[in-house]
Amino acid sequence: MKTLHAQKRAQQRGIPPFIDELLDLYGCERHDGHGGVLRFFNKKSVRAMERDMGRKPVSRLAEWLRAYKVVTSSFEDTITTGKLFRRVLH
Repeated sequence: MKTLHAQKRAQQRGIPPFIDELLDLYGCERHDGHGGVLRFFNKKSVRAMERDMGRKPVSRLAEWLRAYKVVTSSFEDTITTGKLFRRVLH
């Protein structure tokens, strides 16, 4: 379930619901240090998508592969969504 804030941010930042679903299925997870979990696409998750969907469809999604979302630690609610401007450090 998305919070109202997450719905507004996704609309403002042009992130379609399909990308939100792909983040749930293929996104890498990192704890954000504030009680949430950051989900984003990394090289491994993009390769998994290419394996499942094919290289060409994934290459057409390149505009949104910098998308991320922050979910609660219980994975019930999406707090916010956005686009990464720099790498996520491990």
